[in-house]
Amino acid sequence: MQIHKNKIICFGEMLWDMLPTGKMPGGAPMNVAIQLKNMGNNAVIISRVGTDDLGNELLRFIKDNGLSTQFIQHGKTHLTGVVKVNIEDKNNVSYKIVKPVAWDYIGVENDALEAVKHSDCFVFGSLSARSEETFITLKKLLEVAKFKVLDINLRPPYYNKETITFLLKKADFLKLNHLELDEISGWFCTKGTIQENLNHLSELFNIDTICVTQGEDGAMLLHQKEFFHSPGFVVDVVDTIGSGDSFLASFISNFLKNVALENALIEACAMGACVATHHGASPLISKEQIQLLINNHSVRVPFSKV
Repeated sequence: MQIHKNKIICFGEMLWDMLPTGKMPGGAPMNVAIQLKNMGNNAVIISRVGTDDLGNELLRFIKDNGLSTQFIQHGKTHLTGVVKVNIEDKNNVSYKIVKPVAWDYIGVENDALEAVKHSDCFVFGSLSARSEETFITLKKLLEVAKFKVLDINLRPPYYNKETITFLLKKADFLKLNHLELDEISGWFCTKGTIQENLNHLSELFNIDTICVTQGEDGAMLLHQKEFFHSPGFVVDVVDTIGSGDSFLASFISNFLKNVALENALIEACAMGACVATHHGASPLISKEQIQLLINNHSVRVPFSKV
């Protein structure tokens, strides 16, 4: 019997995180795509790199991780993206994102449009809307996508209320962290509890499913007017780069397979925690590692339906 693999397309930045210890491949869409691929999904990324050494290295990294480079464009006019990362506070990493770079100029290509049209899920972030050309391409892809997952990624100064509002109106599924939820809620309503803020955003933008990550406190999910919560996992944190991306990849992978929401949420929290015990954004985490972490914390991490 042939096993169906969900076809998931991630759109946006792929770049190098410049860490004090050296450079590491990064960019939320690429991180999500790699982890989705590791979980057995048919995942690809639409992005752009420069025709430079850093771009060639990223393409090799993508291939080494089993991902297709079919929809990764090459540009001669702009260099491959880089981000200067400050990890002095390992639980709250800060970023200085260089602009303009290659992924600010992702163009519209017919084969990419067709791929998105026939995909099960389209994952995009708010950072990819910072430049006019890439934003234009994103809008065209959103027009044909079936199921749209918005991974809010508020990186000052590359966002504004108008753009975020547009993206929220397009989303079927929204993922954000508690700080982003607090800021966005302040734009549209009087800030209340997490549940109140999620309810308001869900009703205002007609989004059925919203997930908010809360760091070491786990995550909360609103799905079809029901709330679910999974506390976090106690681990020795190396850095949190890519933890949110891995959380999203795990949850989306299980969500599309109709795994019970409580199991999907717990596994996603465990996945994010496992990644935080490694350097860099996309370490290979096995199903066994995730299950071991869950089993070791089974007493302290009860799932709850709020």
